[in-house]
Amino acid sequence: MNLIEARKLVHEYIRRDEEGNVEGILAALDGVDLEVKAGEFVAILGHNGSGKSTLAKHLNVLLKASEGTLWVDGKDTLDDNYQWDIRKSAGMVFQNPDNQIIAGVVEEDVAFGPENIGVPTDEIWNRVEKSLKSVGMLGYREHSPNKLSGGQKQRVAIAGVMAMEPKCIVLDEPTAMLDPQGRREVLEAVGALNREKGITVILITHYMEEAVQADKVYVMDHGKVVMQGKPREIFSQVDRLKSYRLDVPQITLLAHELRKEGLQIPEGILTRQELAEALCQLY
Repeated sequence: MNLIEARKLVHEYIRRDEEGNVEGILAALDGVDLEVKAGEFVAILGHNGSGKSTLAKHLNVLLKASEGTLWVDGKDTLDDNYQWDIRKSAGMVFQNPDNQIIAGVVEEDVAFGPENIGVPTDEIWNRVEKSLKSVGMLGYREHSPNKLSGGQKQRVAIAGVMAMEPKCIVLDEPTAMLDPQGRREVLEAVGALNREKGITVILITHYMEEAVQADKVYVMDHGKVVMQGKPREIFSQVDRLKSYRLDVPQITLLAHELRKEGLQIPEGILTRQELAEALCQLY
């Protein structure tokens, strides 16, 4: 059974002029099909305006479909009776951690979510400790979030979602505002949650390198899913990705250019190690 399943999902925005008259209708999602199994790491890629962030908001019922269906953990997102249950099943981490951190102490911020859903006090602090430990932030539990780096803040935001014990975490461009070190910290924490805890991860990003570790990749353009497959299958199609205004990981691009120059290198190289091994086999 799929943890998340979308069929012909459509989301339309009505555009109005300054006087409130309807100018047109924009389909931010246009017939999207999506399947995510429990425990998978899925990356959703796309240029700005491709619809990927709109899709993310549907997974947490921040938006509802104009047409089509979306099930999260077997529950129909159009059914208002399931809204709260769906939000507990699919936790959301946004681009700016400052928008999610509300308390003056790290451990109090992580405790906020489970406290709001009525978790007993002893269990709350047990969850806080486990969640902070899972993202490598237990040593900062008594710190002020204001004194943390961007990557540390984002890991605290992820811990706050983890304390709710969701089956799935949806991360909407969580590294877009971070420096390279912060990006590495967040991606390592997310990867560990997926590998070691079995948490289903849906990563919305425009950084191609972040999708390399995913089990499955979806590429969106103008509200549609235009490519899907394993990372190696997707990134071996360099020219097609460029037609959707997307880059590929630098190592993949280098291998692609070497192939064009005549070197017998496999398509879909994803890491430095793979490229080094391919070159060693040639010489």
